[in-house]
Amino acid sequence: MSCRSGSGDLLADRRYAYAEACLAEGDAQAAIEVAEQTLEIAPRYAPAWFLLGRAREVRHRAGGDPADHHAALRAYAAALDLDPDDTQGARMALAQIGEGSLLGAISPAYIRALFDAYAPRFERHLVDDLGYRAHELIVAALDALPEAPAGYDDGLDLGCGTGLVGAALGDRARRLTGFDLSPLMLAQAARGKRYTRLVEGDCIAGLAAEPAASTDLVTAADVMIYVGALTGLVEGAARVLRPGGLLAFSVQSHAGGGLVLGADARYAHGDALVRDDVARAGLTLLCLEPATLRRERGLAVPGRIVVARRPPSKPCPEIIPPD
Repeated sequence: MSCRSGSGDLLADRRYAYAEACLAEGDAQAAIEVAEQTLEIAPRYAPAWFLLGRAREVRHRAGGDPADHHAALRAYAAALDLDPDDTQGARMALAQIGEGSLLGAISPAYIRALFDAYAPRFERHLVDDLGYRAHELIVAALDALPEAPAGYDDGLDLGCGTGLVGAALGDRARRLTGFDLSPLMLAQAARGKRYTRLVEGDCIAGLAAEPAASTDLVTAADVMIYVGALTGLVEGAARVLRPGGLLAFSVQSHAGGGLVLGADARYAHGDALVRDDVARAGLTLLCLEPATLRRERGLAVPGRIVVARRPPSKPCPEIIPPD
């Protein structure tokens, strides 16, 4: 992925673009050479350092030379030094090669830049090309509950994107608030007029700003693939749910019980991890169903649809006055 603005030097930008093309075509050696030429002209250009790290990493995988591995680490470190918000995704690249923490590896700045670039073609590519269905599966799971509500007075849609969950919910939610890091995705959502309110920012911070026990439904479709630790988001959702309120979300899954950051730059969560985080938040797990969330390279991407409920308030015990 390329999340960047120009270096400020036209020649450097041209060489950077050529280095990107070389790497895309599988010529890591040429990509290294041209990225290094770019950095000779623009030594503080973080995307070129990140590209150099990727190219060195590719050559290390092909040839096994430890010097390439160490050079990749130095290049990623330089990219982070110049771009501490990590728009490029250097922390994620380090975590994928076992040199960094899995938790927090995907930065908010990376997600914002990714989806700002993706916004104009998001729905067409995701739904039409990849067969994405998490939004529909979440709403279907809610509707299938034995005591499914007829509707929801208030709902919060985390990582709402262009508004696919809002469209799937239709008129089930009287008032629906969407949260997203990407202003360009929110602009697309606003055009659909599916939300009462749209909020730009981090989902956990957004939940923290909402009043306690103020909503009936919290949804998060294809959000957890960018969230390593579920705890903060699930506990934040539990706090804002009214008694009896529902949390519904999707996760990409894997056969183990813990957390994995895949080569596809997405987190996969094991079933045991999901169960533990839901229980820790004081919610009752109602649904943990296998699902195909989308298809990539012709293969089904395995996932789970999760629905949990905040327990209803216990009625006050009847007090019988003494005789």
